[in-house]
Parts: sequence; structure tokens; C-alpha cells
Amino acid sequence: MKTSDFYYDLPQELIAQTPIEKRDESRLMTLDRATGAVEHHHFYELPDFLNPGDCLILNDSRVLPARLLGQRLPGGGACEVLLLIDKGEQTWECLVRPGRKMRTGAKLSFGDGALTAEVMGELEGGNRLVQFDYEGIFLEVLERLGKMPLPPYIKEELQDRERYQTVYSKVVGSAAAPTAGLHFTPELLEKIAAKGVGIGYVTLHVGLGTFRPVKEENITDHAMHSEYCVISQETADLINRTKAKGGRCVCVGTTSCRTLESWANDDGTMEAKAGWTDIYIYPGYKFKVMDALVTNFHLPESTLIMLVSAFAGREHVLAAYEEAVREKYRFFSFGDAMFLYGEGSGT
Repeated sequence: MKTSDFYYDLPQELIAQTPIEKRDESRLMTLDRATGAVEHHHFYELPDFLNPGDCLILNDSRVLPARLLGQRLPGGGACEVLLLIDKGEQTWECLVRPGRKMRTGAKLSFGDGALTAEVMGELEGGNRLVQFDYEGIFLEVLERLGKMPLPPYIKEELQDRERYQTVYSKVVGSAAAPTAGLHFTPELLEKIAAKGVGIGYVTLHVGLGTFRPVKEENITDHAMHSEYCVISQETADLINRTKAKGGRCVCVGTTSCRTLESWANDDGTMEAKAGWTDIYIYPGYKFKVMDALVTNFHLPESTLIMLVSAFAGREHVLAAYEEAVREKYRFFSFGDAMFLYGEGSGT
């Protein structure tokens, strides 16, 4: 399949720049993957589409305020550092700007010297190894000095950084939010649990590779980024009980889906596991665990729209996206959501 097979035309004004005032009042399109039929709802209606005995799997990763704005030393030229992967010993793999002035040995300062750093090495692809020096606890320093690493298509400043966190976020480590979960409120989760739906959590730390466009003409030539993910024994047991009793496993977001599909046994059973995954899901993939998916509307020609197409069928998905454009849904991270359900081949 060609990357261009996953293109759709999106007017710029439909890219949501700010979160909606109330999380669960975003719109919710439902898509029956067997027939391609769509309906228009609101996210607070999601419990109506879940059945007692189902389980809902959420990604509890929390976004690191990983964008640091500072100065190069000496001289004071501006610099930007984006933390990607903790390498230990106060050293991180980072994206840096301006790259040509931040070679090995470059010294940096943030927050009037509250945090200093040195570029220790240059990696293939242009990332840098940066070692930081600070007093106290690094996460607390980041909470003071760091900014949320919003996606490049969001141009407006975020007024409340918690709006780029899910209400159930817990384990710090993502460079981007698992955005399908941004629509949930504590009250909505309580309503879902009261209906007899089991709620379980996985952790997948979202990398910036999630925004990287697929540049190859053939989708199979794309090299997928790696992300660290964890499934606990408690969540594995919940999924196994649910499936054994005939309930559905409903994933919230492509990150929850990728975590489960990475570690699932061939018979669809789950075990506790942790590690790096570079699973790449595109049409032709046979899902082992996931029965339904809550997700946002994704970028054209992205690995995420390929995953959704693998689940619900490319033609169904692209037709639904065209309908969303006509109906002026809000797209991407702060946008509206879809619920994909039903039997389907995903071809």
C-alpha cells in the first residue's frame, strides 16, 4: 500500500488549537466497522456504547513538561531543548535548536542558571545527548522551568497545562499526551464503572515519533519509532477475565492498543510485561485483543490513521473522515473523538 492511500484533505481551520471548555462535551462519531455506518454523538454519551462485562483500557502516562527554553553560554544566544529519553546519570537524549550551534561541548543555561547543561554527544539523526546539572529533584525543576511539548500544529499557548494531561495520568514520561483520553472526566469514569465495565490501566510513554510523517512511498518501508510500555498483572488479569466471559476489550487511544497488541499471546491472552515496542500496525494486521477503539482524528498519511484503518477498513475510515470534515469536527490532539466498534475485517 502507498502512503498516499491514507491522505485526506483537511482545512486548516478544523485543527483544534485549544481544548474545549468541558472535556466530555467534545463530539463523538461512532463508526460501525462492519458496515461503515456513522452516527454523531457527544463524548459524555460513551457509556451508552459500552456493555456490562466489557473492559476499558486507558494509558496512564503523564506528559513531562519537557520543553526547555534557555541561553547558550557564553554569549546568551537563545536555545531550545526537548527531552526525549532518560539515559540515566542526569543525561537525556534530546532534540535541540539551533542544532548547528549546539555541538558537543556546548554549554546551556535555563532559568537564570537554576538548571545548566552540556551537550555530551551527537547521535545519528541529529538528536543530542545532554547532561544536566541542578540542585534538588529533576522533575521538580522541570515543573518550574519546563513547558508542555505541544504538537507542531498547535500554535496557541496553552493556558492550563493540566488540559494536556488526562485526569487519570500518573506515571511521568511522555513527550506527548495520549490524547484520546483527554475527553474523560472523573464523573464519566465513575458512570462507566457503575455500568459494570472494568477499568484497567497500561503505561506507554508517548514519543515524538508519533508526529513524524511517513516519508516513504510504500508504507512497509517506514521505520517505526520505539516507545516504552508496561502492562501490569492486574490489567492482564482483567483483560483475560473479560475475554473469557465474552466481554469486549475497548482500548482508549492507539497507545493502549499498541501496548496490548505488542504483548498479547497468539490466542489473545495477556501476561504482565514491560519493555520497548516498535509495533507497526497497518491494514492486513490481525488484532489479537482489541475489540473496540476510542480515538481522536489523526493526521493524513500518519501511522495512526494506518492503525485505525487496519481496524475498521481504509475505505470506511476515509469516508468517516470526509464526513467529519463536512460536519466541521475538530481534529487532532485537542479535537473530537471516534468510537470504532463491531465486527470487521479491517481490510
